[in-house]
Amino acid sequence: MTFYWQTFIKLIMGFFAMIIQINLLGKSNLAPSNVIDQMQNFVLGGIIGGVLYNSDITLLQFFIVLLIWTLVVFTMKFLTNRNHFIKHFIDGEPTIIISEGKILSERTTKAGISAHDLAFKLRQAGINDLNDIDKAVWEQNGQISFTVKKDLKYQFPVIMDGQIDQLGLEYTNHDEQWVINQIKQAHYDVNDIYMAMVDHDGLRIFPYGLKH
Repeated sequence: MTFYWQTFIKLIMGFFAMIIQINLLGKSNLAPSNVIDQMQNFVLGGIIGGVLYNSDITLLQFFIVLLIWTLVVFTMKFLTNRNHFIKHFIDGEPTIIISEGKILSERTTKAGISAHDLAFKLRQAGINDLNDIDKAVWEQNGQISFTVKKDLKYQFPVIMDGQIDQLGLEYTNHDEQWVINQIKQAHYDVNDIYMAMVDHDGLRIFPYGLKH
């Protein structure tokens, strides 16, 4: 019976470890959208599955391994949210591959997107005419998001997580100095801003700690 009791306790520990990681790191890892979320799910599942039926690994050893992995994932998530270079290295960056109806073939080739794959994605999105496309973005999770020219109210962030987003600048046809001038006029620093979007009246700013 000792084996079954240990297995039961390990299952409970693994279950609570997943709950803790989900609550600490955000609900996004239930449907992983980046490298860290995917690795967290894969490795945590491997740890639990590999240890579950191995009676040579004690409950204390199992707990320490779960704790170490939780600390590793939490640290990397923290760093990627606050350091652009680390985020770029781990997650990569989205890339505009179609602009104003023109395929940017040098970017699609660099991203490893074949013409067959791109045509399939276009059909999936119900796009029959490239001239209808304002921008198409190759996302970090391997998906392509499209905006068409009739989407006049579409907003794309130029600041995210306290950092100026280069893709947002390219998407909205603004430069970094314009963004800096806008946030200075609003009496903010870049680090104070959770998200900022280009709007008809300039820059719509959502700072950290915004209260309703």
